[in-house]
Amino acid sequence: MRARTHAVLAASVVLALAAGPLAAPAFAAPPAPASNSTDRRGPDEEALRAAIAGLPNRYATASLVRVGTPGGDWHGSAGVRDLASARPAHPDARFRAGSITKVVTAATVLRLAAQDEIDLDAPVQGYLPDLFTPDFEQPISVRHLLNHTSGIKPGDGLGDDFAQAYAHRYETLTPQRVAASAIAKGPEDFVPGTRQQYLNINYTILGLLIEKVTGRSYASEAARLVLRPAGMHHTYFPGTGPRIRGPHNRGYQAVERPDGTTRLVDVTEWNQADRWAAGDMISTTGDLERLLTKLFRGEIVPQPELEEMFTTPAGVPDATLSAGLEYQEADGQVFWGKSGARYGYSAFIGGTRDLRRTLVYSVNSTDAKSTARNPVADAITAAALR
Repeated sequence: MRARTHAVLAASVVLALAAGPLAAPAFAAPPAPASNSTDRRGPDEEALRAAIAGLPNRYATASLVRVGTPGGDWHGSAGVRDLASARPAHPDARFRAGSITKVVTAATVLRLAAQDEIDLDAPVQGYLPDLFTPDFEQPISVRHLLNHTSGIKPGDGLGDDFAQAYAHRYETLTPQRVAASAIAKGPEDFVPGTRQQYLNINYTILGLLIEKVTGRSYASEAARLVLRPAGMHHTYFPGTGPRIRGPHNRGYQAVERPDGTTRLVDVTEWNQADRWAAGDMISTTGDLERLLTKLFRGEIVPQPELEEMFTTPAGVPDATLSAGLEYQEADGQVFWGKSGARYGYSAFIGGTRDLRRTLVYSVNSTDAKSTARNPVADAITAAALR
């Protein structure tokens, strides 16, 4: 039995979402609070301009922001396209969306479920028998993958810290190898569906599932079922290509020198094929805003499958994640969203379910993978929610 889970949004909470992935959900849901139809406030444009003023600084080199409210929308950009030329940031730049890719992957799986090509309650072991070992005795449903309650351990990467990963940035680690390395470690010591553990591996395996049931590539199915219906004409999956095609603002990572000073390393070019269905999408703020609005309006994933994206797992302690999204609460509103971070790029997409308040941003963070809060992202979120 599943119930819907709702939450309320506060600036500090959304910032936690924007800072990076948390844990995942089961199935519970309280009634969403009624929206205030008399609220016609527009964006606080002065606060939003102030939030992105002064870029580049030590925390970010550029930022792109889109805010939607009952009283109107606000779009803004600040910073530079690259440090060498100091040209103004391109307002429609493409960027690495990181784990926001999971929203597209979840929507693709749910579209296939609506077409009876995938059973959300069926064990994924049945779909991918060649991947799983006999150690995985407990059934892991497709839904467990969607809400990160599978108990599958993380897969291997190309480095445990920035220096190691950067040294291998042009190498290819295939999703198949990542999945095989995770399965080889055996299952976690909890029953699937009883604990949330946010891990990319869940969505890597969902990408393999999509390919298995359709006989087509993940990228082609995600484009057919989600990107094109959403009108995301500037979004693509780079595969093994390290470059960002089209206009983009370069990304940098702050690296400390032996003498304690800091230098910024250009990390724009990077083969991130191992992130695949979990985090290898390149997009724009305009495309992500279209995804958000069409998805929440039910124009991409039909009912009842859409409810999976606004439902967290019941009986799972501290569950906050649904299928592809995460909720937070504050000020009497329920806010659903997803953050994403790759070196050089931090992004966020989210809003109230009725779309009375939406926020999409890309921040060229100088320490995007840090667990510490980014003051630029914090200021944008606080201004967007005023």
